[in-house]
Amino acid sequence: MAEISAKLVKELRDRTGLGMMECKKALQEADGDIETAIDNLRKSGQAKAAKKAGNIAADGAIIIAQEGNKALLLEVNCQTDFVAKDANFTAFANKVAELALANNTTDVAAISALPYGDGQTVEEARVELVQKIGENIQVRRAEVIEGDNLASYRHGIRIGVVVSVEGGNADTAKHVAMQVAAFNPIAVDEANVPADILAREKDIIEAKAKESGKPDAVIEKMITGGLQKYLNEVTLLNQPYVIDNEKKVGDILKSEGMTVKAFKRLEVGEGIEKKQENFAEEVAAAQAAAAK
Repeated sequence: MAEISAKLVKELRDRTGLGMMECKKALQEADGDIETAIDNLRKSGQAKAAKKAGNIAADGAIIIAQEGNKALLLEVNCQTDFVAKDANFTAFANKVAELALANNTTDVAAISALPYGDGQTVEEARVELVQKIGENIQVRRAEVIEGDNLASYRHGIRIGVVVSVEGGNADTAKHVAMQVAAFNPIAVDEANVPADILAREKDIIEAKAKESGKPDAVIEKMITGGLQKYLNEVTLLNQPYVIDNEKKVGDILKSEGMTVKAFKRLEVGEGIEKKQENFAEEVAAAQAAAAK
């Protein structure tokens, strides 16, 4: 067997977009012949799937799978909303969510290695789907929530919420899940707002207050008021109720004897920078390049 150099592996990686280990394996199977390795990869469809992996997948769907007192939210990404609604994509996403829940894992690498069926892993099924559909598809993240009384809500396919509650009734629990979807709180109450987020917000409010040039006593009141306004916006219990904006969520829950223990909310594409195409700029760049 020919010796496979790091330089050869890098060249194959640059030409196919595959990972180092896949490239090394392909070269070993081709006895060091890079052209044969590429042909073999093209035949198996791996090269196509690898090239698609370079495309930004910022669309997709949130799937909710539930069994008993445990629910899992899964985000699976693709490149367009058209594919996000495709039956093959939906079937894949639903099955992966069910597998992740059944195997009690939210680790994406572990999910990718789970048996999918027909001798395939989840990752192999994903690659096959990329080849079939022609878009980059990625299993991005998963979250689990547990509780004796869970209520879920999906807003279309892009936002998924599960809340864990005690007391009250099913309708109110569903409305609370809708509330979390619509208003996107970061915590149930003020006590559960992460300290680092609160400190950062206080710094911003304080800097703005000091710019006013007002006396220290007034500035202190501005900071206190600004911080409370922020907390009212980001804590579930302090938000205006989605069904009746004249009341706060906390007041509704208190009147119905309901307590929200926890919630999980996922939205498609959070934190992903989606490339914005500008056709005019693209044409101008092409013309400029042709003129050189």
